[in-house]
Amino acid sequence: MLIVDALPWNGQYPGLDAQFKKGIFYKGHARDLPSRTPLWSYTVNPKTFSYWTSSTLLISLASLSFVAAKSSSPTQTPPNPQITKNPYGQLADGTRIDSYTLKNKNGMAARIITYGAILTELWVPDRQGQFADVVLGFENLEGYLGESPYFGATIGRVANRIANGKFTLDGKEYTLATNNGPNSLHGGNQGFDKVVWEAEPLEVANGSAVKFNYLSPDGEEGYPGNLNTTVVYTLTDDNELKIEYTAETDQATPVNLTNHSYWNLDGSANILDHELRLAADHYTPVDETLIPTGEIAPVAGTPMDFTRPQTIGSRIDQLQGDPGGYDHNYVLTDKKPSMKLAARVRGPQSGRVMEVRTTEPGVQFYSGNFLDGTITGKYGQVYQKHAAFCLETQHFPDAVNHPNFPSIILRPGATYQSMSVYKFLTD
Repeated sequence: MLIVDALPWNGQYPGLDAQFKKGIFYKGHARDLPSRTPLWSYTVNPKTFSYWTSSTLLISLASLSFVAAKSSSPTQTPPNPQITKNPYGQLADGTRIDSYTLKNKNGMAARIITYGAILTELWVPDRQGQFADVVLGFENLEGYLGESPYFGATIGRVANRIANGKFTLDGKEYTLATNNGPNSLHGGNQGFDKVVWEAEPLEVANGSAVKFNYLSPDGEEGYPGNLNTTVVYTLTDDNELKIEYTAETDQATPVNLTNHSYWNLDGSANILDHELRLAADHYTPVDETLIPTGEIAPVAGTPMDFTRPQTIGSRIDQLQGDPGGYDHNYVLTDKKPSMKLAARVRGPQSGRVMEVRTTEPGVQFYSGNFLDGTITGKYGQVYQKHAAFCLETQHFPDAVNHPNFPSIILRPGATYQSMSVYKFLTD
C-alpha cells in the first residue's frame, strides 16, 4: 500500500471529484483538510493506474507524477486563459452540451453549461481562504435533464407564476401551459432552463465572461413574438458574479428573466442559521397557489420583515402553508431602475457574505421549502427541506394580470435590459 498526499488545489479545478478506477482503496476529501492549500489524499495500490476528472487532470502513480492531460474528447481553450471550455455531455438527439469555466485572479471559479445557461458550480473562499461550491446542483447533465427544481437555471420567458396560465395583451388572450397546479411557472413546460444556448467567451478588462444566446420562436410555450435573448455571465476580479440579460422582440410579449441558483454559503445541512437582510419594506401577499393577491403590503410587524438582519429560521414556523416557508416576492424600497442593494446574506459557519444588487424592482426569496430529501446532488449530498435559499431578482409574479405592478411587456423597437450582481466577501 502507498499513501499519496501531494496534489495542491486552490480552486482551479472546480468540480474535482474523483471517479476512481481499479487500485484505489481510500480518498480523503480536499474540503475536509485544514490547510489553506488543500491536498487530495489517496491510499492506493502501487500499480499503474489513472483516472480522468472533469478538469482533465491525469494522475499517474506509476511514476508518482502528476501530469496535465487531455480528456477523451478534446478540450478547447478560448483565447482568454481564465476561460476553459469542456464537453459536458449530450442530449438524446446527439446535441453536444458544453461547459464554460470562468476564473478570476483570486481563485474563484464559476461553471456554466449551454443547457439552460445553468450555473452548475461557484467556488468561493471562506474566512480561512478555503474554497467551497456554494450552489446546489447535479454531478452531470443527466441530473439536469431529469426532475430538477431549476437548480442554477436561466428562467424565461417569464419567471415566476402566471395565474391560470392566461393573460391578455393588446386585446388578445394567450393560453400557456399550466405546469404548477393551476398556474404557469417559469416559462412553462420547456422554458429557457430546458433549451440549448449558443455560447462564446468574451474579453473583459476585470475578469472573465461568457455570452449565451437563444432565439425563442414565436408561439413557443404560448408566448407571442420571436424573442432574441442574451445572457452574459462575468466573474470579476472583485469577486463578483455579474449576470446581464438583454432581449428584443418582433411582437409585443411579456419578458421577465432571472437566475434560479440555490445558495448555501456554509455547505451545511440547511440554511436556517444564515443571516438575511432584504432592502425591502413591502412584499406582495399571495393566495394558496402562490399567486399575488394584488396587494402591496408592508413587512413591518410580520415574519416577512428582514429590513434588519435576521436568521432565516427565526420566524419561519410562523408561516402557514404546506410545505411552509418563504416563497414571496419582496418589493425593493429603492424604486429606481438603476443598480441597488437587494439583499445581504451571511453564512455564520464559514463567514462568507453574499451581497445581491440588481436593476430589478423585486426579488423572490425562497427558502427551499419543496426540497424533501428525494434529490441527491453534487458530492453525494441529499437535499432536505431548507437545504438552500434562492434570491430571484425579478419583476413581480403574475405582473401581466396586475396593472398596478411594474409592466413586463416588451414591444418591438425596445430592448429589455436587466442586471444582477452577486458579490462575495468574508466577515
